[in-house]
Amino acid sequence: MTQYLPFIAFAFVASITPGPTNILVLSHSALHGLLAALRITLGACAGAALIVLLVGLGLGEILQSLPGLQTAMTWAGVAWISRLAWQLWRSAPASLTPDTASQLLGAWSGASLQAINPKTWLMALAVISVFAGTDARAHEYGLHAAIFFLVALPCLTAWALVGQGAARLLTHPRAQQRFNRAMALLLLVSAWASVIPVSQVIALYH
Repeated sequence: MTQYLPFIAFAFVASITPGPTNILVLSHSALHGLLAALRITLGACAGAALIVLLVGLGLGEILQSLPGLQTAMTWAGVAWISRLAWQLWRSAPASLTPDTASQLLGAWSGASLQAINPKTWLMALAVISVFAGTDARAHEYGLHAAIFFLVALPCLTAWALVGQGAARLLTHPRAQQRFNRAMALLLLVSAWASVIPVSQVIALYH
């Protein structure tokens, strides 16, 4: 297992650092309860692991040979996540009750989010090109996907637990609204950061 330690470290950093999925898990945990967030967590981890496997089995080569498709997928993902951010921004505190949690995002939605999340695809391509190798066998790609799932699951669960702790501060409707809008802004930034490097943003002000 020592040969997989660098990959485990990479998977941990990729999973624990803020991104669209992490922010949605935190938000749903705070506003709809831990169970709602764990559904997203399980689906998201499974979806990301499946993408790692598919990229290793040949999808990555197809994407690398079709840069136009990569670009289209990236912008489609950014647009969809931006739409989620807008919906979160406009969410009314009165409508955010535990009864509606399952109607917002569940395991399937968490998995689907990975398919249009630019961060997930970049991560999967890095796994195959750097850690697994393009000439690895199918079972090796499967092992990397399984390890990523096992590492990502506690990482996203930690975000859900943070959201659960934040729920104690959101008893007032105004506090809920502020939290919604803060999460919406973070979600928007996390999506657009994948297509607009921070260095380019900084350059605009010089």
